[in-house]
Amino acid sequence: MIALLLRDMKLAVRAGGGFGLGLAFFLVVTVLVPFGVGPQAALLARIAPGILWLGALLACLLSLDRIFQLDFEDGSLDLLATAPIPLESVVAVKALAHWLTSGLPLTLAAPVLGVMLNLPPAGYGWLVLSLLLGTPALSMIGAFGAALTVGLKRGGLLLSLLVLPLYIPTLIFGTEAARRGAEGLANSVPLVMVAGITAAVIALLPFAAAAAIRVNLR
Repeated sequence: MIALLLRDMKLAVRAGGGFGLGLAFFLVVTVLVPFGVGPQAALLARIAPGILWLGALLACLLSLDRIFQLDFEDGSLDLLATAPIPLESVVAVKALAHWLTSGLPLTLAAPVLGVMLNLPPAGYGWLVLSLLLGTPALSMIGAFGAALTVGLKRGGLLLSLLVLPLYIPTLIFGTEAARRGAEGLANSVPLVMVAGITAAVIALLPFAAAAAIRVNLR
């Protein structure tokens, strides 16, 4: 399993659409927002948590179709499906590799980009915490969507349409936790909700994704 994790991380770094493209997209979104809404510091500070969360979410979408597609094209997915290790574990490891190469770098870059949006100083820690709790759910949900569309040609758009509605609860509670933290308000409830969503999808979706892969490989 460790070898599979390291392999997927290396492929994510070497292949196009890896974490570098996600970070670049995150930066572009953050830079363009002040041009669109104006340079008002108070307005930027108020919308900064939502913009940073939305930018991280959209950046995660860029590499979702590569979670299983490359393995499907070269036949590696068939070997993994018939390997002695459970396919559910393979799905979980691939989701972890996606998070380590996409979600984690975006989380670490968010405070730096928050400076450009005039994020209040009290909000930096809460922003990072909410992203640490929420971005694993984005990767796991994305792995489920990638499993559903793995056998389709040019399924990237369909994949985005499938997973975006599932991302909405994480986006709502993650943004609310960061916003309340930036404003000095109690944010334990949205943080617990984000953590609960992440725990639920990690517990359930590997089984659903593995079942979808088995159907697509028949």
